[in-house]
Amino acid sequence: MKHLASQWNKHKYPYLFIAPAVVLLTVFSIIPIVIALVISFTNMDLMGLADYSNIKGVGLSNYINLFKDPVFLKSIYNTAFYVFIGVPLVVAAALGIALLLNYGTSWLFKSFRVVYYMPSITNIVAVAVVWGYLYNGTYGLFNYILSWFGLPAQQWLQDPTLAKLSLILLAFWKAIGLNMIIFLAALQGIPRSYYEAAEIDGATGWRKLRYITIPLLGFATFFVVITTLIGWIQFFEEPLVMTKGGPLNATMSMALFIYNNGFQLSNFGYAAAGSFVLFIIIILATLAQFKIQKQEVEY
Repeated sequence: MKHLASQWNKHKYPYLFIAPAVVLLTVFSIIPIVIALVISFTNMDLMGLADYSNIKGVGLSNYINLFKDPVFLKSIYNTAFYVFIGVPLVVAAALGIALLLNYGTSWLFKSFRVVYYMPSITNIVAVAVVWGYLYNGTYGLFNYILSWFGLPAQQWLQDPTLAKLSLILLAFWKAIGLNMIIFLAALQGIPRSYYEAAEIDGATGWRKLRYITIPLLGFATFFVVITTLIGWIQFFEEPLVMTKGGPLNATMSMALFIYNNGFQLSNFGYAAAGSFVLFIIIILATLAQFKIQKQEVEY
């Protein structure tokens, strides 16, 4: 016991430093996840919340019914649509803008950094109000611009396909700034001596970009792809505020489906099951990205 006590006194400080984070993580993340997992195997609703005796176990019924629910299946398709279009657009645009802004040091370039970053810190409700006017089918700015070219007005948020693309445009505009800042920080961390050596060897701008910049941005790109991918899989605020999942569930995302069932319909067990399906999809997507990154590093 004396040996254990002496060892503890010697090595206790690292554990004391991480203890607050571990406690917070346990109380606010791990325990709620375990509780939600238990709830996903029950029929818990408002009656069950009021009186726990009304809660009954239903086994895998919630999960089975999920994959029989056409609205949930539609939400999976919509979420995949958002991810496959939105993620590459955001990553490519953020990288491109960061490359352009990295070459300038004047006040104008610094101002544009602020301009591109500002949408990331704006309130989604305020943004939705403004973009709602832009998308208005009668007097919206986008239809007004189309009229300059003799093109017919579009029902941006009423047509199923256009509504999805309209939400992607809004989310793209809002997400690009933060990722641009990450890429810009990574670019400024690349030693100038690499470019000078390449210039001595006669490398052109394209070759410097391909063989120096892009490879050295590997970890920043990996981080941006992971965080952007997770964010788009959890696509929620834009459809909630702009379309409520309509028209005809055309913009219903998995996160919005879970919200509607949990907080609108009070089907807590069913919503918890949906949240764990979403959780598994996020884990699988993240592991796939780690696998791809590991292969690239080994290569």
